[in-house]
Amino acid sequence: MSDNDSTTPPTTEQDGLRADCANCFGLCCVALTLTASADFAINKNAGEPCRNLRDDFRCGIHTRLRPEGFSGCTVYDCFGAGQKVSQETYGGVDWRRAPGTAQQMFQVFPVMRRLHELLRYLTEALAMPAAEPLRTELRSARDATEHLTGGTAEDLAELDVSAHRDRVAVLLGRTSELVRATVPRSRKRGHRGGDLIGARLKGADLRGADLRGAYLIAADLRAADLRGADVIGADFRDAELSDADLTGALFLTQAQLNAAKGNATTRLPLSLTRPTHWAG
Repeated sequence: MSDNDSTTPPTTEQDGLRADCANCFGLCCVALTLTASADFAINKNAGEPCRNLRDDFRCGIHTRLRPEGFSGCTVYDCFGAGQKVSQETYGGVDWRRAPGTAQQMFQVFPVMRRLHELLRYLTEALAMPAAEPLRTELRSARDATEHLTGGTAEDLAELDVSAHRDRVAVLLGRTSELVRATVPRSRKRGHRGGDLIGARLKGADLRGADLRGAYLIAADLRAADLRGADVIGADFRDAELSDADLTGALFLTQAQLNAAKGNATTRLPLSLTRPTHWAG
């Protein structure tokens, strides 16, 4: 969790929404619960430091996470919330030096992560030409979300982040409809929240499809066309994306790619990078 296994992406205006583990207090390695599974080799309670967390807050097995049974750590993305909480909310004073802040810090971290994830989506939405009719609303939502991230630790701990997320989700949904309506020859198929686990979708034309929250675990998406598809919240764990085209996919994240399988000819948005564990 302290790092992922993808290469460093190009510099963009979203750099503040990418994890900077060097400036984080290893929050994801402490604040979150781990359950022994195919993703994690151990059980760990929230608030308990992972056994691999070093004194300098870096991961002791970063280069061996997958073979050591911690593939889930290579997928997790805090969207820059870790360094925000560490360096701004708590002013650079870590939970080891000030143990009295630990419980609250671990409570604030997931709240900040959800806010930063919303900022990431809103920033992407604002860059979509087709979203021009919603530009004012999107900018207002982004500014409001940014303002919330600057709150005190007490404010963040008490924030009803789910309510804020629900309001933003409606706006992002309207944005998605506008953008997908411009996709040429789009079939606009709706699979929102659908169970597509293990689905055989090789070569499928999914341009402009609504795949929000869809379960695509281990789905065969080889050579599928996902241009303009809305994939916000879609579960791509072990989905096969070799030779697929994801250019222009809406709200696709690095974490989703890291959870999937692909190859050198999988086409990706310029803002994202090819995970190093993918086939050549």
